Amino acid sequence: MKIGVVSDTHGFFEPRLKELLADAEAILHAGDVGSQEVLDELGKIAPVHAVRGNVDTASLELPPSLVKAFEGVQVEIRHELPVPQSELEYWTDGALLGKMQPERRDAFLKAFDPKSRVVVFGHSHQPCLLTLGHTLFFNPGSAGHKRFSLPRSLGVLEIFPRGVRGAILSLERYNEKLPGKVWLPVAEA
Repeated sequence: MKIGVVSDTHGFFEPRLKELLADAEAILHAGDVGSQEVLDELGKIAPVHAVRGNVDTASLELPPSLVKAFEGVQVEIRHELPVPQSELEYWTDGALLGKMQPERRDAFLKAFDPKSRVVVFGHSHQPCLLTLGHTLFFNPGSAGHKRFSLPRSLGVLEIFPRGVRGAILSLERYNEKLPGKVWLPVAEA
């Protein structure tokens, strides 16, 4: 199963999403949607599951978070994490393992349902694709207009019987700052 993952569109629907997500069976939007028109256009591609971001108005009637299951894989969708994305990246840097505070990391992981295998988030406009514990943390970056020097991108989540794979795709001509693909095997029961 292929799932499109977008965030931080801020009212702009990138026309290339039609092509890049044409075979998606669902689309997850991690907030800062910006307009009903973005949701309508995404809905022409596949069913949309979206959460409210810090700039979204109440008129969009979006929940602050969602938990969805796709082919037995539970996915949580939020706009913001309870810690800065940079801290999450720090925790996964193997060279820094001796310097990290495991109690803070463990408290962070307890903020999520233990059944969730994937956490989709946005807010930073910075793509992020990494595993922590037995969870894939996935920020597709911003599919909205270019902001500062941050890349424009979207994500693809693929669910297979033996695991999930996340990938970040560029919406720009050249972009070497994007993370590669990440594979997370299904946990044994």
